[in-house]
Amino acid sequence: MGTAEARPGRGRDRRRRVGLALLVGLALLAGVGRAWVGPLPDPRAALEHIPQSTSVRVTDRAGRLLFTTLADAQAQRVPLPPEALPACLKDATVAVEDATFYTNPGLDVRGVLRALWINARARAVVAGGSTITQQVVRNLLLPPSERHARTLRRKVRETLLAWRLTRALDKDAILALYLNHTYYGGLAYGVEAAAQTFFGKSAADLTLAECALLAGLPQAPAAYDPFLHPDAARARQRQVLDLMVRHGFITPQQRDQALAQPLVFNPRPYPLRAPHAVWMALTWLAAQQRAGRVPQDRPLEVRLFLDLDIQRRAEAAVQTHLNRLQAAGKSVDNAAVVVLDARTGQVLALVGSADYANTGIHGAINMAVRPRPTGSAFKPILYALALEPDHPPGWTEATVLWDVRTVFRTRDGQPYIPLNYDLQEHGPVTVRQALASSLNIPAVQTLAAVGLPRTLARAAALGLDLGPAEAYDLSLALGGAEVPLLDLTAAYTAFADQGRYHAPRLVQAVYDAATGAPVYQPPAPPPRPVWDPRVAWLISDILSDDTARALGFGRYSSLETGLPAAVKTGTSSGFHDNWTIGYTQRYVVGVWVGRADFRPLRQVDGLTGAAPIWNTLIRALDPAAQPFPRPADLVAVEVCSLTGRLPSPTCPRTHTAWFLRGTEPTTTAQAFRRVLLDARTGALARADTPPDQRIPAVAWDLRAPRAQAWARAHGWLVWSDLQTHAAPRAVEASPRPAGVVLLHPPSGSAYRWDPDLPADAQRVRIEAAVYGPAAAVRLGVDRQPLPTQAQEAGLYTAWWPLQGGIHTLWAEVLRPDGTRERASVQVQVSTAAER
Repeated sequence: MGTAEARPGRGRDRRRRVGLALLVGLALLAGVGRAWVGPLPDPRAALEHIPQSTSVRVTDRAGRLLFTTLADAQAQRVPLPPEALPACLKDATVAVEDATFYTNPGLDVRGVLRALWINARARAVVAGGSTITQQVVRNLLLPPSERHARTLRRKVRETLLAWRLTRALDKDAILALYLNHTYYGGLAYGVEAAAQTFFGKSAADLTLAECALLAGLPQAPAAYDPFLHPDAARARQRQVLDLMVRHGFITPQQRDQALAQPLVFNPRPYPLRAPHAVWMALTWLAAQQRAGRVPQDRPLEVRLFLDLDIQRRAEAAVQTHLNRLQAAGKSVDNAAVVVLDARTGQVLALVGSADYANTGIHGAINMAVRPRPTGSAFKPILYALALEPDHPPGWTEATVLWDVRTVFRTRDGQPYIPLNYDLQEHGPVTVRQALASSLNIPAVQTLAAVGLPRTLARAAALGLDLGPAEAYDLSLALGGAEVPLLDLTAAYTAFADQGRYHAPRLVQAVYDAATGAPVYQPPAPPPRPVWDPRVAWLISDILSDDTARALGFGRYSSLETGLPAAVKTGTSSGFHDNWTIGYTQRYVVGVWVGRADFRPLRQVDGLTGAAPIWNTLIRALDPAAQPFPRPADLVAVEVCSLTGRLPSPTCPRTHTAWFLRGTEPTTTAQAFRRVLLDARTGALARADTPPDQRIPAVAWDLRAPRAQAWARAHGWLVWSDLQTHAAPRAVEASPRPAGVVLLHPPSGSAYRWDPDLPADAQRVRIEAAVYGPAAAVRLGVDRQPLPTQAQEAGLYTAWWPLQGGIHTLWAEVLRPDGTRERASVQVQVSTAAER
């Protein structure tokens, strides 16, 4: 019996020992866990010592003050009690950040999984994975060194503290902490500061539309900054409103009303100079602080590469020219300017709008970084690709392109027929003329020859992210891509600095404002070789050639500075944007003129809009500009202007062109044939044609029908016509050179004048050839002489602004002996109402 009774006792002892061992194990495990997690602060005690914001100074390259928060250090962090927070902002924040906020214990597992699914489907940060309580813990209770750590330990500590905080404070108090301390961008911490910064009003006065926009900012303050990225901010606002509908905070009708409400942003959130550049610097600073590269617990100085003197000069040039345009009744109200150091990419000036404080022109929007269609300002990249000797098409600057009506085929097989800005066809032009005069038809030919994939790849190397080739067609040649002014101006540094591209650099360094010690210096990207230096020099030489651009712009226009300065204009389709980008060895200056609301410009073109601002700045910045240094292995050769080959004895026109060594022509082109014509018929003379009726002439041997048609219309004798025994001229129209011949326009030409288009875009080029000695040459219309310019030996041009009616265009030559000779044609001009 004694033995049997002892067994239950031993069992109880065993269970006690196992239980004790488990308790010891759990205690040890808890100890290890506590040691791994580390000490956690008491939420209530920690919240009594929330750090306040520190001051920031933004200065130019010489240390001159552009902006400071010292004037009102607390203005950027204004806490509001829970009852003062607008209901629409609380609802919007809960909808987008933590839909189960009022019911979860600080952690929402389903919310985390749902956020991962929504973001994966949207391929963007649409919803957050952390609860509002976890974000409060991360931003206020965890030390700065731990806030951005992507570790399991940080997540466990954050979760435990969120649970403790939920037990210590009610939900309204936690939401107030979030709304009062979250970063909204622009150094605005908390909703009151954000409301003042972005809308210039108290948080209590925010509308539903404004609350939704602010609630969407904390996820990515830089990406959704409404001053820098208004389209992205609007799209984010719509996401927030949709989530508010989904979670029952508002009705679909209220959402639609909010989306229809115009947003009026605060034109001057801070007293500052160079406001758009400062705003970009503050956005950059906030990103560096969140990444842990720059501390948040000390006063800072952000020093820019900006030169305040150049900045003021650029602002004055914009204001002076816009005032002049508006006084003349031109419909333009805004402009942006970027000035870069051509050898480093340093941003020396950045004007984002004509007036930052002017809400009527949406002045707070930074048009220097807003993508816009480039117009013809993209063309130099195409021609540089075409001039590369080791890649097709391997053209030279003397390659002849036919600027005549051409039907191209798009990717989907549709016809595409580009037109020149002046609506004229100029026949055979060299690559130099086509680029300098910004002719559209040759530019599309160039893109077709170079190819879209190669063009987009080279654009990417120049800092221009245009996206996939599938998004474009041949219209890219005429500026179909949207690019920020800052990026396109930087792309031109590769032409200015012998083929080397320099990415734009705004921030020089960050310093401790109290001690002056350096805190952080952004790494300087090395120069990137993009172009053969010889190709870069050729582009610069072409873009600085006032004679070559005369075909499109006339001589001595606003593009001519009297300096070795290269320049290119651009006007987007529909006349919404006007560009001029040009450079010397030292500076690259980009100018955009237009409207921030993208209404079209009227009576403003490349020569009258952006170019005068560029001209003023480049002459002031580099009055002693030196010629672009010509690389070795470039040779000058005389060529036939109409073939691009060595001139034959019958070539009617020659000029000297530059070639990369090894690409210069070595043969002549037998394009012009000497013939004898029968003066009685205009056909080829036969054996029985009397000697006194035989007329020597030169016929142009052209194979392309479109080239033949243009040549006939402009008075050339076409070889194929003679071969078919056609008689293009009778005795009265003999090809014997007359004293003066009107080459353009052809007699009987019909034009249409549109009052909605700029007057400078509706001009006709009058071109005449004069044979023999001339004391004076005049071109004119009806009884009105026009300013006449001599282009080269025997050729003269003038530009006539279209006027309705039937008009006589004439050319007159005064001989040294006092005799006069005259040629004339008639043209008809109808108005838009007569269509």
